[in-house]
Amino acid sequence: MGSKKRGSDTVEVVDVKIDTNADKVASEPVRKKMKKDKKKERQIDESAAPTSVKPMERKKKRKALDKEKHRSSTDIAESKPKVVDAVSKVDDTEGQMVSSPSGGLPEFHIGVFKDLASADVSVREAAAERLATELQEVQKAFEKLEKKEIEGELKLEAEKDDGLNNCAPSLRYAVRRLIRGVSSSRECARQGFALGLTILVAVVPSIKVDSLMKLIVDLLEVSSSMKGQEVKDCLLGRLFAYGALARSGRLTEEMISDNSSLHVKEFTSSLISLALRKRYLQEPAVSVVLELVEKLPIDTVLDHVLEALGLQEWFDGAIEGGNPDALLLALKIREKISVDHKVFGKILPNPYSSSKLFAVDYLTSLANCLKESTFCQPRVHGIWPVLVNTLLSDAVLQDVDSSAGLSSTKKHKKNRKSNSSEEDTEKNLRCFWEVIVEGSLLQSSHDRKHLAFDILLLLLPRLPSSCVSIVLSYKLVQCLVDILSTKDSWLYKVGQHFIKELSDWVKYDDARRVAVIVSLQKHSNGKFDCITRTKTVKDLMAEFKTESGCMIFIQNLINMFLDESNVSEEPSDQSQTTDDNSEIGSIEDKDFMGTAGNSDFLKTWVVDSLPSVLRHLKITDPEAKFRVQKEVLKFLAVQGLFSSSLGTEVTSFELQEKFRWPKAATSSALCRMCIEQLQQLLANAQKGEGPHAVASGLEANDLASYFMRFLSTLSNIPSVSLFRVLSNDDEKAFKKLQAVETQLSREERNCGLSTDAHKLHALRYLLIQLLLQVLLRPGEFTEAASELIICCKKAFASPDILDSSGEDEPDADEAPELMDVLVDTLLSLLPQSSAPMRSAIEQVFKYFCDGVTDEGLLRMLRVIKKDLKPARHQEIDSEDDNGDDDDDLLGIEEAEESDEAETGETGDSDEQTDDSEAVVGVQSVGKEADNEDSDESDGGMDDDAMFRMDSYLAQIFRDRKNQAGGETAHSQLVLFKLRVLSLLEIYLHENPGKPQVLKVFSNLSQAFVNPHTTEGSEQLGQRIWGILQKKIFKAKDHPKGEAVQLPMLEPMLEKNLKLASKPFKKKKPATNPSKKKQSASWTRHKMINSLAQNSTFWILKIIDARNFPEPELQRVFDIFKAALTAYFDSKKSQTKPEFLKEIFRRRPWIGHNLFGFLLEKCGTAKSRFRQVEALDLLVEIMKSIVSVNADGSGTDVSKKMMKSYVPKFCHLIKELVTNMPEKQARRAEVRKFCGRVFQILKTLNLTAVFLKKLEPEAHTACESQLGELFLAVKKQDQ
Repeated sequence: MGSKKRGSDTVEVVDVKIDTNADKVASEPVRKKMKKDKKKERQIDESAAPTSVKPMERKKKRKALDKEKHRSSTDIAESKPKVVDAVSKVDDTEGQMVSSPSGGLPEFHIGVFKDLASADVSVREAAAERLATELQEVQKAFEKLEKKEIEGELKLEAEKDDGLNNCAPSLRYAVRRLIRGVSSSRECARQGFALGLTILVAVVPSIKVDSLMKLIVDLLEVSSSMKGQEVKDCLLGRLFAYGALARSGRLTEEMISDNSSLHVKEFTSSLISLALRKRYLQEPAVSVVLELVEKLPIDTVLDHVLEALGLQEWFDGAIEGGNPDALLLALKIREKISVDHKVFGKILPNPYSSSKLFAVDYLTSLANCLKESTFCQPRVHGIWPVLVNTLLSDAVLQDVDSSAGLSSTKKHKKNRKSNSSEEDTEKNLRCFWEVIVEGSLLQSSHDRKHLAFDILLLLLPRLPSSCVSIVLSYKLVQCLVDILSTKDSWLYKVGQHFIKELSDWVKYDDARRVAVIVSLQKHSNGKFDCITRTKTVKDLMAEFKTESGCMIFIQNLINMFLDESNVSEEPSDQSQTTDDNSEIGSIEDKDFMGTAGNSDFLKTWVVDSLPSVLRHLKITDPEAKFRVQKEVLKFLAVQGLFSSSLGTEVTSFELQEKFRWPKAATSSALCRMCIEQLQQLLANAQKGEGPHAVASGLEANDLASYFMRFLSTLSNIPSVSLFRVLSNDDEKAFKKLQAVETQLSREERNCGLSTDAHKLHALRYLLIQLLLQVLLRPGEFTEAASELIICCKKAFASPDILDSSGEDEPDADEAPELMDVLVDTLLSLLPQSSAPMRSAIEQVFKYFCDGVTDEGLLRMLRVIKKDLKPARHQEIDSEDDNGDDDDDLLGIEEAEESDEAETGETGDSDEQTDDSEAVVGVQSVGKEADNEDSDESDGGMDDDAMFRMDSYLAQIFRDRKNQAGGETAHSQLVLFKLRVLSLLEIYLHENPGKPQVLKVFSNLSQAFVNPHTTEGSEQLGQRIWGILQKKIFKAKDHPKGEAVQLPMLEPMLEKNLKLASKPFKKKKPATNPSKKKQSASWTRHKMINSLAQNSTFWILKIIDARNFPEPELQRVFDIFKAALTAYFDSKKSQTKPEFLKEIFRRRPWIGHNLFGFLLEKCGTAKSRFRQVEALDLLVEIMKSIVSVNADGSGTDVSKKMMKSYVPKFCHLIKELVTNMPEKQARRAEVRKFCGRVFQILKTLNLTAVFLKKLEPEAHTACESQLGELFLAVKKQDQ
């Protein structure tokens, strides 16, 4: 992994259990004797190791040694019975006191030592306070005694020369035990005992400092016999003991009272000596020294701390040895004393200053020293916060931050100081970053890369936004990209955490956000999100919520686009990569890796990002939003439309602005992209204007007017020209479009709040989009531009509109309708138009669609019905056709044999067939179907009209001839159909009650049912289905008026009833279709069946709303009778009884009229299955007859109607009971129907009539099959 392998000395604390009971109260001679025994044992082992001693001899020697040790311990126990008994009593009873109250001293409870080792902080703190309080009272009482030796007093410690002669025995014992306790690794003993020692030394002045320091050395002495954990425990014990002494404040108090004391010097020397022992002791030892230095006066630091033995040598070896702790100590002491001193040597610059501290030469010498600070990871070493504070001091930050918000009177005076300090800060930061971070850490191991990101996180809270570009440098961003691009990277989580912290840091500061986005994208060539597979930059860009923030971001993006030096040309440092990242990114990314690829890709991102700022911007103030839109528009217009022939800067005195271009000529691809983004910007502005935009009439907030004025102004500057030279025709169209837009804008302001104002507004945006399309694709839109200009002049015949020379206008006698020309022009623009252009076309069509003629509507519908595939087998006669022309449904000619199997909509042109007998074939290109209905014909158009109507498809068919297989032409036609469908959807939304909706419905239904219309495009079929469902069937209104006549509705009703009855035909076994194709076929069949049913409901709804008299509805009844006849007599009819039942439920008048006919057909039905299935239809009609008279009125009419049908009921029931079905379920249906009939007849008092008309044979059959049900009827009659 490249990280430095640490030795065992890097571990700070290792727990080891240490006995703190009887061992610690044993006398020194006993302890020394035990040590001698251990030493002797080791000597025996060592002497035995090199010689070839037999195992039995070695075993005998070890047994002898054990016996000697046992005798020694027995002698010790006998010689010290009192001490052992005392200690055992202390262990047995936690509350056992050390000082007897009978001796005149307060109690001291030895149990507090147990609490000092508790893992609970509060328990340790309480124990330390209790320890200090009790011992303080004991010492006070001890000092008041005249005779210090009390008779009978239990001495827990033998008399020693420890310097604590003036302390009470309990205090002496406690001090010694506390010192020994800090070396214990048991639970939290080290922390707790150190805390107790700190408080005790602070409150009891009788404990002398020199004696305490001597005890620390004596009790925690590291002997040559110690190894491993024992040495570590003693060394850490000393460290904690010295830390307790420093925190107690006694050293500071002594130096204040006696400046000649050498305790501070000795204390510092001891800590330096301790730091030299082990690497892991350096940082905490320095921390203890610094804690003491903070409390000492400056003179004491100079005379004592800096003069400590070994300090200068430690400093001298720090640079070469790589000692960051020595550097930390030197910096902090220098900060304290604020003077130079010879003891610092080379570790600090002399004379000291921040500029010299962060000079390149000095930082280079410190690189090795600072790299070694990673030994304490994941914690950041203390040297880095010190360097960060020095680098970004509060004073400098205040000057930098205040320079942006000073008043005009004070700002000039403080600018010099703030600018100077800001420059010094940026210089120092740049040197530090380049030498230490980039030159040392980022080129090293993973640990040091991790440290680099930690340092940056330390810098962020104090980092001015102007310095973000320094720290987010090329090398750091590349390192971050390499890390985030590989999820199994060792530093992946580090990179994620850094990005999260960086995002939080910029959350409420737009200046920071801008600087971060620019740095990330500049150093990744605009591909940060793409390579890292994140949404970092996208999310940051979406958070701009203020005008000022957007303006800052836009200006930075513009500067990035114009400044060629922004593009990073540095090669990627292979040492920074964590994996093979060269293949990361999309194919499109790699296309830009040419000579100027990086520059173009970054500029592409800039052009793409500018409009995206507006998409996420949530500014309620329209004035502020308009100002942001203007800035984006000016940049896109200048870079996309124009070029300068004299230098890279041009000043417009009219606009009072200076415009710049890059030094290198902008590529044509970038210019086109700028124009496309400009189109999108104008389209979004048009959508976001709302209903009050036109009403305001203010040019100041009209982005289209501003753009045209801006375009005109720049075009008039001599040194500025369009980025490409236009042909004569294109240039003429370009100028005409400009002029017409200007006149329409003037006319719009004069219209006020009228409908014409909306029309003019929409036309103006379409003219502007067309103008930009002329620049994007020269030679393709000249004719459409001329036709649109004619439409503008015809639609608004005002003196303000341009005077026409007559060259573009046709003769008055031959001039077509205005709306026909407009529709034709809009359709001719659709096939190759961009998304903004289509949006403008849809807006124009929205305001003009109420005047669309039938001919214009048919032109649009013919596009939907077009297909590239000619009809197949049109001349083949079907054996099953039987000469019946009624199967030609929805105006679609037969193109397949009736028994041809279907495959559904699979897109395979070789296997595509119809899905029913009604859905067959398509007319070939140029050949129209002969149909009597006016809504399915072309109205007898001549050749010129046909040519004009199909002009917008000519290019598509030419492309098809030039392409093998016609795939390009097919996809273009599908797109063209989808765009025309959008216009039809607008028409239906704006005109739901017009009779022309029937024409749209008829043609869309034909297009949906015809498999070749939507061939190869499931999206097209779904779109047509959606329009039929949402905009026609579920619309709030439906076609009304006198223009809606039954002759228009009856054929559609008949065709849809037939379509709903068509069965699903399975594929021929010989063809062996796949399950996927069969599933698609079945799905399509269900959709067509659903379409036919919904169409029938909708047509009946229109008929019902017109309230036609019953004689006029006879044709409708005949259509239903024919459908019912086919249902009963033909197996090919697959009409669902639920469908018919729903018709009778929604339109009861149909059921009432067909009731007798349905009774007859049920009684004479050949199919017993259909007969039983149709019983539900009769029940539904009877329910409607009875429910009409539920209030009791009109009972005579209902009774009369039902009485007339009694003979037919008798006949039907006779047929049912005489020929009862075999299946139980159907027999139950028959009984249920008979019971329902009997109930209704009883309600209408027609039971007697029914029984009288029922034949004797039927009586017998009813009694046999119906049983109690029929007998109950007979009883009621009796």
